[in-house]
Amino acid sequence: MIRSHAALAATFAVTLAAGAAHAADAGKAPMEKCYGVALAGHNDCKAGAGTTCAGTAKVNYQGNAWKLVKAGTCTTTKTPKGFGSLTPKA
Repeated sequence: MIRSHAALAATFAVTLAAGAAHAADAGKAPMEKCYGVALAGHNDCKAGAGTTCAGTAKVNYQGNAWKLVKAGTCTTTKTPKGFGSLTPKA
């Protein structure tokens, strides 16, 4: 009897934890890669040839460096070099 109570309690705890994790994900806004908006050293990952990952953009607003932004905002994000792009810029 004690064993079945423990099993029931464990199942309940796992269910609650899974539900909490799902709720946390549901609150996050969808994101998209936006090229040409990252400052030097602040890109989110691989900024084209010769780079490996986050923080490797050499100049501000580097066209092949991307930053994650809220979905739908990239192409309206204005920088001194123009607007953000959903594809790498030359």
